[in-house]
Amino acid sequence: MPSVAKRYGAGSGAGSHGVRTTAANAVGRPGDEMRAPVVLMVSGGADSTALLVLAATSALDIGDGRGTARIARERLHVLHVNHQLRGIDAQEDEEFVRELAARYGIPCTVRRADVAALAASADGNVENAGRELRYAAAAELANQLSEEAGTPRSAARILTAHTADDRAETFFMNAMRGTGPAGLASIPRQRNRIVRPLLDRTHEGLCDLLRLRGIVWREDDTNRDTHYLRAYVRHEVMPVIRERNPRVSASLVSTCDILSDEDAYLTQVAARAYRDLTRREGPGMVALDAGRLAAADVVIGRRVARRAILAVAPSARIEAQHVATVLRLVAAGRGSAQVAEGVDVRVEYGLLFVRAATPTSARDDKTNVQLGAWLEVPAPGAATTAPDAAGTLEVADGRMLVARIAQVPRGADPAAVARAHGREWGGASVLLDAEAAGVDPAHGGRLWVDGPAAGDVLCPLGMHGQSKKLSDLLNEAQIPAADRPRVPIVRTSPTGHVIWVAGVRPDERARCTPHTRQLLELDIVAKGDMPVGLA
Repeated sequence: MPSVAKRYGAGSGAGSHGVRTTAANAVGRPGDEMRAPVVLMVSGGADSTALLVLAATSALDIGDGRGTARIARERLHVLHVNHQLRGIDAQEDEEFVRELAARYGIPCTVRRADVAALAASADGNVENAGRELRYAAAAELANQLSEEAGTPRSAARILTAHTADDRAETFFMNAMRGTGPAGLASIPRQRNRIVRPLLDRTHEGLCDLLRLRGIVWREDDTNRDTHYLRAYVRHEVMPVIRERNPRVSASLVSTCDILSDEDAYLTQVAARAYRDLTRREGPGMVALDAGRLAAADVVIGRRVARRAILAVAPSARIEAQHVATVLRLVAAGRGSAQVAEGVDVRVEYGLLFVRAATPTSARDDKTNVQLGAWLEVPAPGAATTAPDAAGTLEVADGRMLVARIAQVPRGADPAAVARAHGREWGGASVLLDAEAAGVDPAHGGRLWVDGPAAGDVLCPLGMHGQSKKLSDLLNEAQIPAADRPRVPIVRTSPTGHVIWVAGVRPDERARCTPHTRQLLELDIVAKGDMPVGLA
């Protein structure tokens, strides 16, 4: 988010001569910003034609810390994407852009793709498919040119020809659909490498500029098809508003800038809140402190809920009703629901769990550890002889965690039985005190299984209650760093203490004593094997 000095101070516009952000601060090594590539996205329409002409002949602010300045010609590179939607017209657009770029001595790259087919294989929205294709092609080209120039990718710039009119249209489009501050902020001036230097100019103003220079441009007849929402707003809504306020586009530029700045600030606040509230996270799963989220300001709560959903489903189209559903569950302190893209949200044990829709998305392809899952512990006498029965959980490399409650052999010392069992099975199976592990000896229960988390501490068996960092325990067990995420950690609950580092060491607090009434047996076995069982 820009500071007050950056937005309103010297260096923010053409002809300013005060203090401004230095180029070295903007992109890293001194000189990178003077060599990094600048990709111009040019369709051949009036706005993008004007962008090419202005980039080649005038000064523009491309968000690199230099303010409004000329761009070295050797940095410029034109990108044209042929969507193959308009037959010969699309081919003529392509040739027009090639010739225009050549006239100004700028290299031109053309990408062709069947956007209609891409849309048909996705959500059927041709506009979305075309937009995603264009930005993906621009990012790929910017990365390629950065590598050739030997400059950081972050120093590259991708320029689009969005105008004040585009921004006003997007404002009304989003308002019609229903949106929040981010949507009403409309098109941002800059997002990472993507910069829109023409947002203060109108379409008609750019057309006048081209006419004065004797430069023609291409017209796309589909832009008049009011079947598309943007065309409807442009040709049906905006003319009515301009009758009342001819300068509506310019007026909305200021409004959108204010909303954009405030949205950026709230996004930063929400990001900090999200980090503070996060208790567990892994591929396809995040768990937040539900109680603290319920107490947060609703404006921050909404953003945290959105961020949590996007953390497990980055492509999800989140609607206001999805966020409201999450916050209702949080306020109630219990319940579950499905939201965008089938994301599962539920409140249990004081935590808000947000999980991706498919089980496989909750796994790390490199480690194959299922994170954030319950291991059921069946009541005594329940069917546990089959690996697929309740009481099993697949965790890593085809291994299974198996849990059951067992009786202490008549006349035996539970502590002695547990020690002998541990020696015999070498860490692959342990016997713990069921009650101390948080399991009801009569009715069973469930244990929480996930991977190691930063800050985990336990009291390893044999250390007489002394605590140890889990990371140190795994290091002493000579488990390679790359394999440590694959070690299942069994806990009493999502926020409870560790009772077993599977295959490594149980926790002292769950050990068997002479007073143990029921044994909790935990095994880690190859998938398909029977539980180890008592010796």
